[in-house]
Amino acid sequence: MPTYVIGNFLIYCIVNAFTPGPGNILALNTVTNYGWNKGKPLFFGIFTGYYVVQILCAVFVYGVSMFLPNLISVSKYIGAAYILWLTIHIAISKPHAESAEKSASFLKGFMLQFVNVKIYMFGITALTGYIVDLNSSFAVLLFFELVIATIGTIATGTWIGMGVLIQKYYLKHYRIINVILALTLLECIYSMLR
Repeated sequence: MPTYVIGNFLIYCIVNAFTPGPGNILALNTVTNYGWNKGKPLFFGIFTGYYVVQILCAVFVYGVSMFLPNLISVSKYIGAAYILWLTIHIAISKPHAESAEKSASFLKGFMLQFVNVKIYMFGITALTGYIVDLNSSFAVLLFFELVIATIGTIATGTWIGMGVLIQKYYLKHYRIINVILALTLLECIYSMLR
């Protein structure tokens, strides 16, 4: 594969993965509310879900692309509804308002990724825009989707690290920060549905 294609693929992945999205914002909000240790189940759910969704994207691009437009169309609205629920939850939440076990669960983080249309579009766009024309074998598609998931996991980990750094500040100014995070999620919904 040409080096410039791989370079452009990686630039696209890094920019897309580090921009605010539902997983990154939920991870940031969780770590600022509960800290790293209590948030770990949610974080690992987000990471695991990311890999599973990217593997599904490789399968879709490889073999079931005829079903993809319908699936993405339905997922977009389901995802928007779930992200709206997260937006409201973040906007009205207070530090330690709920038990960490209920709020920061593996399942919550894992399921978020299944309705996170951003990562479906990320994975599919990266494959169809950079990889498929050069090599469309399943092994190659799967490899590049795993690269995408790894970059996404690093990005979410960076957002978690930022949350750890601002946790003390957050506890003093949680209302303003939560509103900013909620508005950012609303923008994610807007960009997903337009």
